[in-house]
Amino acid sequence: MQLADVVRTLKEQGTAQNRKVYARHGAQEPMFGVSYAVLRPLAKRIGRDQSLAEALWNTGNHDCRALALLVADVATIKKSTLTAWGRTPGAGCLAGELAKVVAPTAWGIELGSKWCASRGDLQRQLGWYVIARLALDETREVEPLLEVALETIERTIHEAPNYTRHAMNYALISIGGRNAKLKQRAIAAARRIGKVEVDHGETGCKTPDAAAYIAKIRARKATRR
Repeated sequence: MQLADVVRTLKEQGTAQNRKVYARHGAQEPMFGVSYAVLRPLAKRIGRDQSLAEALWNTGNHDCRALALLVADVATIKKSTLTAWGRTPGAGCLAGELAKVVAPTAWGIELGSKWCASRGDLQRQLGWYVIARLALDETREVEPLLEVALETIERTIHEAPNYTRHAMNYALISIGGRNAKLKQRAIAAARRIGKVEVDHGETGCKTPDAAAYIAKIRARKATRR
């Protein structure tokens, strides 16, 4: 599909209600307010198309950028593109989806680690979402990275910026769900950390109790064997 056709389709599918919801989650104008129930089937029709993904991102439209992350090609995307996308103001509410693009690339570990150590809330939360995605990929040998991440989370989570705390908690859960060894370490860390306070504004989002959530993940995995 051509860029103009895709943008027209997105514009037609946007709703005022979705715009309100997305705005409460930090999305910035311009946006159409397109549901992921529309975006995901559209992305499947398009397939992987890095050129289109970059054109969509460059529109500056929130929904176009959301779709860009769904059609981006992790096999051909450049490090410079990932770096630029990670610096984009207003991309915070897309951090989870952006991390799915960054983590599988050859620069996933490098960029994730770099962003975790940055000062800004946007890049720090993005970095921790990347660490979470790396933890979820059981085919990659990242155990040393995850062990260091656990130590950093326990030491710094309460001092981190607001949304970074949520991302760190998610990374903690993802690490603990990876295997039995990390489960024990992550649950112990979660118990020492205690309650993680995050201001989610006027949304229904909540930051889960990491220890309890990790236990559920491991129990669910055990029943699948």
